[in-house]
Amino acid sequence: MNTRRIVAVSAGLGKPSSTRMLADRLSQATTDALAARDLTAEVRTVELREVAHDVVDTMLTGFPAGRMGEVLDEVTGADGLIAVTPLFTTTYSGLFKSFVDVLGDESLTDVPVLLGATGGTPRHSLALEYSLRPLFTYLHADVVTTSVFAATDDWAGEGDRVNPLPRRIERAGRELAELVADRRDTGRPDPYESAPSFEQLLREV
Repeated sequence: MNTRRIVAVSAGLGKPSSTRMLADRLSQATTDALAARDLTAEVRTVELREVAHDVVDTMLTGFPAGRMGEVLDEVTGADGLIAVTPLFTTTYSGLFKSFVDVLGDESLTDVPVLLGATGGTPRHSLALEYSLRPLFTYLHADVVTTSVFAATDDWAGEGDRVNPLPRRIERAGRELAELVADRRDTGRPDPYESAPSFEQLLREV
């Protein structure tokens, strides 16, 4: 297959949102890196603020509510996932964590994942490594080496001048593209693939 499915999950609460902006930049960097490998990308962006009530209802009932069935299918069926959250009190947002909780422990096994986060100051950037990365490692995801934190000053070009935001985004997108391109399993296995057909069942009667 020459087409890869990329899903970007943005947990930004505002509109416009710097979290969504970072998700879009990471998606573009990944798409560009895949194009360099003669691969096209189908990108779908999920804004959790738009399905926040469905996330809570799913947690309460144990069954996908509203649009959650469609969203879960897209996320768990992706060839690569970009997950971006704002940081509150030095960790991911409650909405982001609730969404991850309804995914299930095995849903992201071996799926390439690129992590991103936004916050006010660079001093919170380590939350990506001590908070988000362990969360997705627990889910057995294949997390890329480079994670991207964008502080307020980064958007104004006044942040890290040694390793500026555009360079970090480009590197992270390239790393995700490499994992996605090399991934042999480009979709979830069909749970009913081995089920006998109706004709087979009739013959066994």
